[in-house]
Formats: sequence, C-alpha cells, structure tokens
Amino acid sequence: MTEKSNKRWLLPDGVQETLPPDALAVESLRHEILQMFHSWGYDLVMPAMIEYRDSLLTGTAHSLDTRTFALVDQLSGKQMGVRSDMTPQVARIDAHLLADDARHHRVSRLCYCGHLLHTIGDGITSNRTPLQIGAEIFGSDAISADVEVVSLMVATLHAVGLHDISIDIGHVGVFRNLVKNSTLDHEQENRLFDMLQRKSVPDLQAYLQDLPLSDRLCEQLCQLALLNGDISVIDEARKLYGDAGEELSATLDHMDQVVQSLQQKYPDTLINCDLAELRGYSYHTGLVFAAFLPGQGHEIARGGRYDDVGEVFGNARPATGFSADLLNLHQLCPASGQFIPGILVPDQNDSALAELVRQLRSDGERVVVDLTHGKSSAADQQCDRQAVHSKGTWTIKEV
Repeated sequence: MTEKSNKRWLLPDGVQETLPPDALAVESLRHEILQMFHSWGYDLVMPAMIEYRDSLLTGTAHSLDTRTFALVDQLSGKQMGVRSDMTPQVARIDAHLLADDARHHRVSRLCYCGHLLHTIGDGITSNRTPLQIGAEIFGSDAISADVEVVSLMVATLHAVGLHDISIDIGHVGVFRNLVKNSTLDHEQENRLFDMLQRKSVPDLQAYLQDLPLSDRLCEQLCQLALLNGDISVIDEARKLYGDAGEELSATLDHMDQVVQSLQQKYPDTLINCDLAELRGYSYHTGLVFAAFLPGQGHEIARGGRYDDVGEVFGNARPATGFSADLLNLHQLCPASGQFIPGILVPDQNDSALAELVRQLRSDGERVVVDLTHGKSSAADQQCDRQAVHSKGTWTIKEV
C-alpha cells in the first residue's frame, strides 16, 4: 500500500476512536455511572448532535462560539452547529419540559452522555471528540443543591475507582462583586480575570497600578490571587472584604456552608478553597468546582452554578451541574479494558450444540462460532474454552 493511500485512513488531529477491548469497558463504565445517576433521581435525556447554531449558542453559551463547528443545513439553508457542550441543550430541554406553568416550580434532575465535537483540543489530551457525561439540577437555588451536585461528582469518581481525588471550590461572585461598581471596561476586566486565573501576582500588581481604582480595591484584587487553601481561607476573606458589601459577604457564607457540608460527607477528600478559581467566569454565576488527581495538571471533572441559563427559552431557572469526559475517566481507571475470554464452538448444524450455545449466552457467556473450521486457534479468537463432542454429548473444556 502506498504512503498516499495510508494517509487516506488517518483520523484528523485530536479525533480518536475506541477499539476493543476498551470500547466495551467504556460502555460498561457509561452504564454504571448512568445507573448511579438514576439511583440519585436523575432522568436521562439524549440531546441532538446538531442544532441550529443560534440555538446552540444562545445566552451564556456564547462562550462556546469559537469551539463550535458550523455547517449549512442543505434542507433549510440555515447555519447549524455541532454541539461542543451538552449543558445548554439540557437547559433547553428543561425549559420545554416546563412549558406548563403548573410545573414551573418543579425541581428537575437531568443527566446525559454523548459525544461532543470541538474545533480545538481541550486539556492536556487535546481530544476534540470527548464523550461528555454529566448531571444537572434545575429549579433550585438552595445550598443543598450545590452540595448534592458536588457530592454526586465525588461519588461518581469514587465509583469508577478514583479515590485519591481533591476538590477545588471557588465562587465567581467574589471577583464579580469586587469589580461590578468599578469603572473597568470589559477588556480590563478580562485581563484581570486572566491574571487571577494564572495567579500571576507580579503581573497583577503592575497592571493594577495603571487602572483607575482605589488603593483599597487594588489591594483586595491582588490578595484574591493569594486566597487559596483550606476552609480557613474563607475567614481570611471575610476580614479582607468586610467593607465590600453584604452581597459579597453572603457569597462567602454560601461557599463556607458548602465546604463544611462536603467535609462532613467526605472527610478523606481534600477540599481546597480557591477564591481566584474562575473557570467559566463568563458562563457560571455562582459556585464553581473541579476535581483533580495527583500528577494530573488538568481537572478530570468540573461544574458550577449557571442560574437563568434557560431565560432565552422561556424559563429563567436556577441551575447547577457537573460533567466529565468519560473517555478520560476510562483511561484513568485502575482497571483498564481487558478482553473477556469466550467459549469456542464448532460451526455445525447440531440441535444439541445449538441448545448449549443458547444456554451459555443466556447465562452471560461469550460464545464464538469457529467460522475458520479449525484454521485459527481458540486463543487467536480470544477464547480460553471450547465445546467438545464426546460420547454423544457436548462438554466445555479449557484449552
């Protein structure tokens, strides 16, 4: 085969496929997690892979604009998009489920799993086709809703064998309250946000000197990058931002109660409070959180509150949720995918053999009919046993 024909079958950069035995392991993991979501009261939804682009990127989903592939619908001529995140889709589904005003106050728990497509790679794996799995709560702004979603994320990671995790918790309301009454424009706010995310204190100090802000506010913004540690960080923030208003104080109280609840539920899980944790700042409206593993520079699951995302769909509802890349979770799992050995049976028209095969398969066994008629060994066909006919009966023997 020529080099040119070889290249014809190469996948695009950042696009991956899952082969045996990993594909079965990923599917088993998907089933296990969705069953757990079900046991917590979450209903499964299956959003469409493509939608009209203006629907996919409505409201807070505009932050996904540069990551969303566009194409033209040949039937309508309208521009369509391939989903790059399922959360806005699930928010739309929730709004449609609540079309009846009598159900407007109902709390909805929805979960999902499906492939995404990104224009650029996400994270250290640069995977542009993640398999997103997640869960969302709509209709509750209670602290207990935030606690439930973070708890479900922790329980999910524990269920797949990832116990040595740590959780970073922040709240975009701290930074938002500090800058909302300032004279900063959108560009200046974004530059501050970027420096806080990078925790680049020297850059932050130098930039703040050029901004039309009071010395007190400059100090408060600079200190924000340093407020990172255990729950005592929240008390430090109370002292530092005591004059910043009741709304910021309520934000810290909210964060404090969530962290305390989680520490009681998961005493062996490290919880880190990071007031400069602003992932999804343009998207989230409250608590934000992410899960990490030692040695992994990128979060393995993340989430947060994004209230009123359904407003453009007719229902401005409080919402919170989390998601993860199922393919990444599989790669991190202690138990990697392995072939399940089967039973090799000959390709014969025998009623007794057919009944044996039926019984074995109903018992959950993997049964492979030998279409090579002995030219390929049982081991080559991933079988560690085979059916043997002896003295008028069929028996299963190890090979």
